[in-house]
Amino acid sequence: MSLPSLHLYTDSSPNGYKATIALEELALDYQLHHVRIEQGEHRTAEFLKLHPHGRIPVLVDQARGVTLFESAAILLYLAESHGRLIPQDAVGRWETVTWLIFHAASVGPVLGQRVHFEHFDQERYLPAIARYQQLSEAALATLDQRLVGRDWLAADQYSIADIANFGWLHIAEVIGMTFDHHRHLWAWYQRVAQRPAVQRGIALPEIATGP
Repeated sequence: MSLPSLHLYTDSSPNGYKATIALEELALDYQLHHVRIEQGEHRTAEFLKLHPHGRIPVLVDQARGVTLFESAAILLYLAESHGRLIPQDAVGRWETVTWLIFHAASVGPVLGQRVHFEHFDQERYLPAIARYQQLSEAALATLDQRLVGRDWLAADQYSIADIANFGWLHIAEVIGMTFDHHRHLWAWYQRVAQRPAVQRGIALPEIATGP
């Protein structure tokens, strides 16, 4: 039996879950490497050869000689390589890419900072907490408005845009950052969460717990 050519280096995090969900949705054969961030394994010389900035996830496609980091790049690579999770027409494709980039430029950065200042920063710097609460609420409201009258974020089909945004909202829900007042977004979140591949993906390499 041959070894899989795809190797995913990841930990239990919003960015990591995007990659595992996509791989599970595509039913691809891959080898999972657990990079334990709390133990500093993302700063080892071996891992830094894969990602010089020392972050997860990293996807290595040995068959093609491709190494990718940044979750949005990994999602786009997997979708376009396998012709799924992204529309094939130009309008739908670019709509999907737009909401993928919205996650990378707005949703992920502001939620990441909000999680840090609300749950991990021991100094409890209130102005920063207030700022990132405001910014994250604006981003979530944008997603909520986008989902009025539609099931998915882009091109009327489940795609990497949904997977990307779900990764961060899953962690928000895990740590008790409620967003069910955005009723269209909350309904979308539940739709995504019920998918079997998503349920498998968020359990790899292990299930995330609250702060």
